[in-house]
Amino acid sequence: MPISEWIEKLGRAVFESPFGVMELNGDAPELAEIRLALLDEVKARSHRVSGRDVFPFNVVRIRLLGVPADQSKVFSGKFFAEFCRGELTAGLSKSGCRYPADLEVEVETTPALPGPKEHWLVVEAESREAPEAPPIKIQSAKLVVAKGRANVDELPLTKARTNIGRTVDVFRSDGPSRRNDLAFDESNEFSKTVSREHAHVTYSRQTGEFRIFNDRAYQPGPGASGACGLWIIRDGLSHEVHRGVRGVRLEPGDEINLGRAVLKFVAV
Repeated sequence: MPISEWIEKLGRAVFESPFGVMELNGDAPELAEIRLALLDEVKARSHRVSGRDVFPFNVVRIRLLGVPADQSKVFSGKFFAEFCRGELTAGLSKSGCRYPADLEVEVETTPALPGPKEHWLVVEAESREAPEAPPIKIQSAKLVVAKGRANVDELPLTKARTNIGRTVDVFRSDGPSRRNDLAFDESNEFSKTVSREHAHVTYSRQTGEFRIFNDRAYQPGPGASGACGLWIIRDGLSHEVHRGVRGVRLEPGDEINLGRAVLKFVAV
């Protein structure tokens, strides 16, 4: 079917009534195609955590190519985005997949026609950081080894910076690189998934914040979900920790996953 004809049919499925009330024919085959594309994206981006599927991204973006400018308002309005969000969350709930409570769907259109190897419908997912709540000052905390084997079972976080990795002393070709305060034993099946320079935790006496940073060498980008090798489980949901200058603030009860090894962040 030519893209112009498909867009026209989709436009008939979503329309504005004379009284300004948006209506939608949910059984339209064109909308079924969007449902499948959304669920395929979820399947590709989800991962297993403690025996359950988790979709960690809180923004799903739908881009429709080949939409004439005079029809774009039909699809780019809030009504169509809310419909897509409802379809997505219903599919996630039906499959038992956890997802962020602040999950949003955004719809973009462009009159540009898809190229020879492009599809008229593109679905992308990303994590968008919400503004952080005011920090709760923590007087002291520790890391407890929950899965894997390390040089200590638990480590009080008393330093401004605490390094985490595999083996105590890390060397590069040009000499010593750093020393890990919490070092996993590479002979253990869980611990060997930890990188030599995996992460570090900082503590600010001024704000009482503990923040974790990803030190692994990797290239984040489209399709790289899980490649970061560091994520936090909080309230049953997974939050990836990518490399960045701010890191992620730790909260009491956070479960820190480093590959297959697991640490608990405990306030004391």
